[in-house]
Amino acid sequence: MTYLVKVSAKQFLEIQIQSSKREARAFVKLISFQIENGVPRKVIINNIQNSIEGTNTESGFVCMFDWSGIEICHPNPQKIGKQTNPNESFVRPINEEINSEDFYDLLKEKKQQGGIRNFSDTNRNSEIIYLFPVKNSDWIIAAHANVEKIDKQVQKLKANFSLVYILTGIIIILLSLSIVRFLGNYYENELEIKNMKLAEEITILSRLNSNLTNYKDKIDKKIKEGNNDERASKTKKRILTYSKDKLISIKVEEIAFINTEHSITTICCLNGKKYTNNSSLDELYDSLDKTLFFRANRQFVLSVKGIDEILRYGNNQLKIKTSPSSNNSIIISKNKASEFKKWLNI
Repeated sequence: MTYLVKVSAKQFLEIQIQSSKREARAFVKLISFQIENGVPRKVIINNIQNSIEGTNTESGFVCMFDWSGIEICHPNPQKIGKQTNPNESFVRPINEEINSEDFYDLLKEKKQQGGIRNFSDTNRNSEIIYLFPVKNSDWIIAAHANVEKIDKQVQKLKANFSLVYILTGIIIILLSLSIVRFLGNYYENELEIKNMKLAEEITILSRLNSNLTNYKDKIDKKIKEGNNDERASKTKKRILTYSKDKLISIKVEEIAFINTEHSITTICCLNGKKYTNNSSLDELYDSLDKTLFFRANRQFVLSVKGIDEILRYGNNQLKIKTSPSSNNSIIISKNKASEFKKWLNI
């Protein structure tokens, strides 16, 4: 804001300087023309005095004095006839050309700045910024700058800038609060929806794990009772596997899971032991009891006894932890998940 005020003030002062300079030159030309046309000096002085009287309240005005420093015409009639010393008032930079930057520093600091001399009378309310001698006479036209008036205008300009900045700041703060509140409400709603979905998924997973426990108990009860229904009689009770050179028969209720990798089918038992089998995963699954085994994906067939925990995974997918654990992750796809849930509800 300080920078903008300074730039704007300098532009204003530059306009004022040029305006005062043009006004003084216009008076010089007018007086010179009247002298050349034989107009009496007294008439010229009266005309000038009538033209400038009372203008000392404006930001710029002119006066006229002779080479001895006696005021001949001045906006304040009380100063006419009094001695003035231009050297005490003349704003004269080193390069003999006043500029807006030096003038601004004079208004701001009230002391020597940029080549402007330090004046003895610091309470002076105007400064001469240009002196123009009138041809064929001993008169000098002085272009004054009303320092007090200009300083008030600069302060008003600064106050306007301050007001604009305050209002802009308030608007930015209110807008920021509105945006923050809007974004906060948006993300709060999003978070609430996610929490609701998460709570729903936790409930579903809890129900699945509860169903898993109940289903295991149901299967154990059937096995103990020796259920001999028609469907069970068509499924294998044992599977022949190999361990090195030995042929081993495994009860299906002892299997935790079956997986295939690199065309090798491996049967993992509940005790952690692993055996290989020559049949494909599809052939083994077709021969097993579907109430006890579930086809999780292309690589795994799960036994209900081998499932240890059901977890949420990705977008509506399920991740199965087995006991003993598998070296590879067992993921049930979104399409298979609904089938898996129905299987546990049997």
